[in-house]
Amino acid sequence: MCKVRITVVKIANHEDLSEKYELPQDEPCPMSEGMMFTVDDFTAKPREICESAWQTLTPFIMTLVSGGKKIYGNWMKNPKSAMISCNDGFRPVSFLLEAVD
Repeated sequence: MCKVRITVVKIANHEDLSEKYELPQDEPCPMSEGMMFTVDDFTAKPREICESAWQTLTPFIMTLVSGGKKIYGNWMKNPKSAMISCNDGFRPVSFLLEAVD
């Protein structure tokens, strides 16, 4: 088993979609670009990561923690990594997941 570093790489903000479809939010996403977390267990969710994003990341974290690689075949330069985005259609967050020793 290894650890997985989670890095917030990019946060998009689709203001036009938010204005048209979203109700006002009291608690916006607490993520900011550059945030990093290290986990060694897919059940150890960092408190800053929302439950919805964690559910999206979990299968990929499980694979990397277990030694898996080339999740996307030959797409990633680092075979022990994955670029995953949460499923927020208004403010999607792109996370880089990397297996670390």
